Amino acid sequence: MFSNYLIGLREGLEATLVVCIIIAYLVKTGRRDALRPIWTGIAIAVALALAFGCVLEFGSQELTFTAQEALGGSLSIIAVVLVTWMVFWMRRTARHLRSELHGKLDSALRMGTGALVATAFLAVGREGLETSLFVWASVHAAGDGTPRPLIGVALGLATAVLLGVLFYRGALRINLAKFFTWTGGMLVVVAAGVLAYGVHDLQEADLLPGLTNLAFDISNVIDPSSWYGTLLKGVFNFQPDPTVLQVTVWLLYLVPVLALFLSPVGFASGKGKGTEPDEQGSRPAEAPQS
Repeated sequence: MFSNYLIGLREGLEATLVVCIIIAYLVKTGRRDALRPIWTGIAIAVALALAFGCVLEFGSQELTFTAQEALGGSLSIIAVVLVTWMVFWMRRTARHLRSELHGKLDSALRMGTGALVATAFLAVGREGLETSLFVWASVHAAGDGTPRPLIGVALGLATAVLLGVLFYRGALRINLAKFFTWTGGMLVVVAAGVLAYGVHDLQEADLLPGLTNLAFDISNVIDPSSWYGTLLKGVFNFQPDPTVLQVTVWLLYLVPVLALFLSPVGFASGKGKGTEPDEQGSRPAEAPQS
């Protein structure tokens, strides 16, 4: 439940910040008439994300067991790739996200209503599709048959919306750079578990070898049905009897990706290059003046 809460919070907050920046800019520049197409684009993006999630969930139920495992494993790996790219992209571009969105909005305003709808749709739609895919992969990996993963996602999204409203109103200040660094690091750990489980799915589908070659088996020590076993599985996708290939892939992903993400090397080059000092701070955009 916690890992899915983190996914909903992180992904939802990114989308919420984008919406806050767009709305605040339009209000400040006296273009309230453009708010309707912006909300239309956002609504279409949300509907598409929900439809995509439904297709993944209900469409996979019609497949054979082998096909389900092959699909689940493949989509889990794709989800990990997208989320990894997203956390690195957000850390690199967070400093100038506002100016980038302002530039796109200026161009869309000149082009008309359709361009505004498309701008909002693309800005929010990408986050929505990534969230749907990663949530589906995470819920599929949890596989406990309870609604807790979905409850966690819903709570995370609700928290993100609340934070976005508080940011917009100027009632909350938080260091977004540190927030995205810490949540991004935790999301890399979650992604490593999803990747390992995806590899296990592909092994069960006979697309990868080594299903019976276990790295260790501590099922007699950590009961998967116990509260702590459920907690470990829910947060880290922990498995008490992983295969050698699962452990190898988990380590090969987690160690270098987490080290690179937490290292300042490679991110320092963005300093002083189109950055705006106030965008390292707490609010994504200035609230409209009354």
